[in-house]
Amino acid sequence: MLKTSELRARDVINIVDGRRLGWIGDVEIDVESGRIRAIVVPGPARWFGLFGRDRDYVIPWEQIVKFGQDVILVRVPGFVDMEQGDRATDPEAPRR
Repeated sequence: MLKTSELRARDVINIVDGRRLGWIGDVEIDVESGRIRAIVVPGPARWFGLFGRDRDYVIPWEQIVKFGQDVILVRVPGFVDMEQGDRATDPEAPRR
């Protein structure tokens, strides 16, 4: 079992392009089932952080490939712009 504090200390890496997305900032939980629906990675800082951050990456739980000791590997083929952030989407994944 993992604690959220342990999750937040790991880098999130996209295996599609090898890009480091950052660290987990938050999680989305389905209150009815008690399961984690997605992880939220804060967007990159804009111009040395003086102008805030870009939108957050919201990565559905189904796109997490592996929890390593130091990293979390995710498969994110692209991001779709949404009001609350960028939600990672897989064209082959079923829609909710």
